[in-house]
Amino acid sequence: MKAMILAAGRGERLRPLTDTLPKPLIKVAGKSLIEYHLTNLARAGINEIIINTAWLAEKIHQELGDGSKYNVIIQYSDEGEALETAGGIIKALPLLGNEPFLVINGDIWCDYDFTNLPELELDKQAHLILVNNPEHNQSGDFALQQNGLIKNAAKTMHTFSGIGIYRSEFFAEQNHGTVPLAPIIRNKCEENLVTGEIYNGMWTDVGTLERLQEIEIQLKNV
Repeated sequence: MKAMILAAGRGERLRPLTDTLPKPLIKVAGKSLIEYHLTNLARAGINEIIINTAWLAEKIHQELGDGSKYNVIIQYSDEGEALETAGGIIKALPLLGNEPFLVINGDIWCDYDFTNLPELELDKQAHLILVNNPEHNQSGDFALQQNGLIKNAAKTMHTFSGIGIYRSEFFAEQNHGTVPLAPIIRNKCEENLVTGEIYNGMWTDVGTLERLQEIEIQLKNV
């Protein structure tokens, strides 16, 4: 399985750090967010990595290079201007191949063990990792049914972690350009094409300076 790490965003809420540093290169407990992903992927035997870039792209290239120091092979999908989540994936599809692929948001920290990733069911187009709702997203994003299907609404909701497995068919009806991911997921959920699981381990969306400080403290106490 190939993996794509989304690293093109501007990171407005993490300014002034992101004025001079791409968000995925921000360090948590002495190691950049994206390095945690590369290390965890390599440990699971996932060593073909695509990284999309836009904001301060050259710094990501300089820091990560070809990936050899992390025991992975990195290819870059340079966007110039960020294309939103789905737009970035769509642009990178030629690099991702025909088999199901993993996508990870570059601005999250988690200890999910990628060796536990399930096989994507033959008649499904995506599998999402959900987490318990954090304080900043208490209403959640999606609901997981007992049959493993994800629905858009139910009494109990969970938050999308930013980790998912997709088939290229998931994006087949989409145009190239700036395309958000959430509306596509919601449409596919209505068609019963998305499964999921709930992860109860450590996970943080490092989207603000406050949450960056929180995960720093958390990791120092582990």
